[in-house]
Amino acid sequence: MAERIPVLAVVGPTAVGKSAYALRLAEEYGGEIVSGDSMQIYKGMDIGTAKASPDERRRIRHHMLDIAEIDEPFSADRFLMLAREAIEEIASGGKLPIVCGGTGLYIELLLTGTRLPEGKPDPELRRELAAYADAHGPEALHEILKREDPAEAEKIHPNNVKRVVRAIEICRTSGMTKTEADRMSREGGSPFDATVHFLTCGDRSALYRRIEQRVDDMFERGLENEVKTLCARGLRESPTASQAIGYKEFYPYLDGKANLESVRETLTANTRHYAKRQETWFRRMHTDVLVTVG
Repeated sequence: MAERIPVLAVVGPTAVGKSAYALRLAEEYGGEIVSGDSMQIYKGMDIGTAKASPDERRRIRHHMLDIAEIDEPFSADRFLMLAREAIEEIASGGKLPIVCGGTGLYIELLLTGTRLPEGKPDPELRRELAAYADAHGPEALHEILKREDPAEAEKIHPNNVKRVVRAIEICRTSGMTKTEADRMSREGGSPFDATVHFLTCGDRSALYRRIEQRVDDMFERGLENEVKTLCARGLRESPTASQAIGYKEFYPYLDGKANLESVRETLTANTRHYAKRQETWFRRMHTDVLVTVG
């Protein structure tokens, strides 16, 4: 097997200080940064995604920023392909690739070399399976999965109909179970030798204070105008970008159904919930260095 590419990764919940930490590592070790954020790919989504500033980009070269228009759907597969290319480009130039971000699924898939299960989506099959669940109940649908992929059925609660449908769909469109697809995707291994730094706050209340300060800073920097500009360009019709935290909270306000203070409160609450999910993901994921910030 060819020698694997050394990579540093900086992960953790939003507002914990990943970007500043990654910048210091890049300056110390001669690195370039690859964004591991699923929404920083979009042009114009700057303030709400806490994208690296022009000054930070002048200090250290950043990759995977501003590579898509807001009306483009953007799959995990495409993200992984482009991120791998960026890492290989950085390494070939004698620099250290540093992956920094909070989108746990994308980063874990990137660093482990795991591929998403094969099998083209089959909308008609999905509708049939969902209708079967409606008519006979989620347990009956889950029994189908037990027959077709017992190992995957053990992992999925019967009430999670969406995941049950997807697992059955993979069986019927790829010719293999999701369990088999996952196993085969891991056998190739990762082309990267990753050292993962996990940033966390020792005290949850400290992280919440950081989140509140970040939301306040975003409002002061003109988040409202950024959202309005992007909505004029079709943000709300985007299949992917429209769901970004920091943007979707403004839609009731723009419709005249909420005030700005309500937007601020909802955005803060949603960011807290997201940070908790990120913490859970990264604590489950393999990490090498634990960094506790105040």
